[in-house]
Amino acid sequence: MTAETPTKMASEAASGAALDVWQSCLEQLALELPEQQYQTWIKPLSARFADDCSKVTIFVANRFKLDWVRLQYGSRFAALMERLLGQPVQIELALSARDGGAAGGVAGGSGGSQGTVEASPSSLSTHSSTRSHTSPSTNSFPVARDAAPSPFPFAAASLAPSITAASAASATSAPPKNRLNPALTFDALIEGSANRVARAAAMHVASMPGTMYNPLFIYGGVGLGKTHLMHAIGNRLLVEEHRAKILYIHAEQFVTDVVKAYQRKAFDEFKEFYHSLDLLLIDDVQFFANKDRTQEEFFNAFEALLAKKSHIVMTSDTYPKGLTDIHERLVSRFDSGLTVAIEPPELEMRVAILLNKAQAEGIPLSEEVAFFVAKNVRSNVRELEGALRKVLAYARFNLKEISIPTAKDALRDLLSIQNRQISVEYIQKTVADYYKIKVADMYSKKRPANIARPRQIAMYLSKELTQKSLPEIGEIFGGRDHTTVLHAVRKVSAERQTSAELNQQLHVLEQTLKG
Repeated sequence: MTAETPTKMASEAASGAALDVWQSCLEQLALELPEQQYQTWIKPLSARFADDCSKVTIFVANRFKLDWVRLQYGSRFAALMERLLGQPVQIELALSARDGGAAGGVAGGSGGSQGTVEASPSSLSTHSSTRSHTSPSTNSFPVARDAAPSPFPFAAASLAPSITAASAASATSAPPKNRLNPALTFDALIEGSANRVARAAAMHVASMPGTMYNPLFIYGGVGLGKTHLMHAIGNRLLVEEHRAKILYIHAEQFVTDVVKAYQRKAFDEFKEFYHSLDLLLIDDVQFFANKDRTQEEFFNAFEALLAKKSHIVMTSDTYPKGLTDIHERLVSRFDSGLTVAIEPPELEMRVAILLNKAQAEGIPLSEEVAFFVAKNVRSNVRELEGALRKVLAYARFNLKEISIPTAKDALRDLLSIQNRQISVEYIQKTVADYYKIKVADMYSKKRPANIARPRQIAMYLSKELTQKSLPEIGEIFGGRDHTTVLHAVRKVSAERQTSAELNQQLHVLEQTLKG
């Protein structure tokens, strides 16, 4: 007993150290990489460390991912681990067991060493060490109610990279693949004035599909929660009707499926699959622009689904009539149900999002720090959460308390860019250029509509995108009183809620100003 105790303690210590190193490595890569890249290629990985940490075996789901991770991220993993461990580290990549490789096997190297410790924290997506005995399935799309699997021949091949070959191997015993993210629910979505109408409409669709608001068209800028709402609709419907045939898909994937159907002369199978859905959730329909055959097939699917009272939910970066190079008959159908906008979140909503995210990760975050981050990151939810991750990781790496000075240090690059680019003067010039008036008109006493309107919009954007007070903004606009600025801000804000055209103009201006 006494001889085994030190060994056990050493093993537990080594396991804990490996876990910390792996977690730190992932957090650093989460800061460096775009969200989608990180979620697709890095987060699903697991690792095994040798006792002396001289070698790390990283397990990958399939051979395609193995080659890609080794080529794109292998050297970065080595550099990060060498810095974290303070010693040279040999990085090897291996297939996880369910893809057919041995659990300890290493691709392109020798076998795994004995006496290793696993670094697979429960909060990370890791692969099972047991081999799957189910036979591969060629169909990873949903299965219709009480029906055989779809004969659509290229369904599995057309899945996005996030659906791995390993997951397809167990498709015969797993629930039908609908590509929904179960974490994206209505409960997980913070509600505010920016998304209240869209959220209410989405909940109505989820509870009574095929009745009102069909189709539902949600539009807004990137990272505002359009995709979250679509997944929430699908997840809520599955609770009520677990055999409903639901598919979430990006518009580009639909384009890919049309191309494959054309190449393989398989349009009958294509139509049989898509026309049989109970709920189609399709993201970013603006990608259909200039793709005539795709638009034709989507029009056919659209008509077939509405005829059988299936529901269609779409998202776009602009309102239907703002779409370019889309057939008029499609645009008219997009606009025939309910069209709702999601706006950038207001300050209180941004603070709530930050506090909720930190609480979900079990990390204490004061309201003061949340307000500081929220006041400086205004564009969208995705960038807001990215800023929070930077603050948390910076505090962890530097062993600092999460405070406003720590947040300032962590976000200094972001704050520097904002302070350099977005000023009231820069907003005046950008708005003047957009509406083709002179910059001098911004602070002149002229009041014709073609000048007064852009001036009010510039005042609104100055309040939204800078830290200037109302009196300071009024002074820059030709010495105007702060009540004039307040009137402009309230007027433009109210009209933005009801005018799709104004909302689109403001969206373009905001994206231009933020670079």
